[in-house]
Amino acid sequence: MLFYTDRFMKKLPGLGIAWLVCLHLFGQSPFAFRDVGGVSLELSEGGKPVFLYNYGMILKPGAEENMRRSTYLHPVYAPDGTVITDDFNPNHIHHRGISWMWPVVVVEGKTYDLWTLGEIRQRFVRWISRETKSDGAILAVENGWYVGERKIVKEDVEIHVHPVAENTRRLDFRLELEPVEAPVELGGMTEEKKGYGGLCFRFAPADGGARKTTIRTDKRAMPKDGVLEPASWAEVEAEFGGKRERIRIEDDPSNPGYPNNGWLLRHSFPFLNVSYPGLSRITLVKGKPLVLKYHFALYSRDAARAR
Repeated sequence: MLFYTDRFMKKLPGLGIAWLVCLHLFGQSPFAFRDVGGVSLELSEGGKPVFLYNYGMILKPGAEENMRRSTYLHPVYAPDGTVITDDFNPNHIHHRGISWMWPVVVVEGKTYDLWTLGEIRQRFVRWISRETKSDGAILAVENGWYVGERKIVKEDVEIHVHPVAENTRRLDFRLELEPVEAPVELGGMTEEKKGYGGLCFRFAPADGGARKTTIRTDKRAMPKDGVLEPASWAEVEAEFGGKRERIRIEDDPSNPGYPNNGWLLRHSFPFLNVSYPGLSRITLVKGKPLVLKYHFALYSRDAARAR
């Protein structure tokens, strides 16, 4: 597999651009996967990191053992190389990059908390696909939800990564959940009718905090935080380490509840969560997997505004 480096590109810009064209014409991929420390899988494009998928059990030095976690993306990089996710932040230590987690998981009458890492954990099972092509990369993984050594849910994750174009990176995300044996109920946080649970994006600390962070949905700019805010998409715009970035998550039209699923929107973290199923509960049944799809758009400073 061929790849190219910044040093080469800077020394021979004309040839470097021509080489990129040749890579695409002859089917070579600028993307590459590599294992990092036996716990993470890094995807890069043209030698620059795109994200780390943490498949091992990750624990930050100094954190309590019960905060050990797996099967999530962090760090995630904007097209200009800025890290835009956070992990193990003391203000909400259970938040973890791009992740998918629910505070209410009911099995045979007992409730578990995948959100704050209670007696249930997501664990890596196997790689389904690590494919690199001239027009993108595909990472597909099988995970499981475990209570002790008992696997209760089979989780398949597929991420399609598109090449950077005009300072914009797009990711297509597919999540499939199916019980292994007994039916499993999923629900959002009932306390204070917050309803949060599902796909999450915990951002890196934004320059200037909440005052300098903008959150928009398809309906309006949000002057304050939102709880169960109905929207088909939501985005955060802020500066991270002096670089202006804008990150959007789009709910797919095939998802149940579209286009009025509620969102948890937080300026101070910042944080986006598609709160499905919200205050209601859904029951997962073997043989009828739940499929959820989402689309991410990562825009760096010079990217044209999305339409």
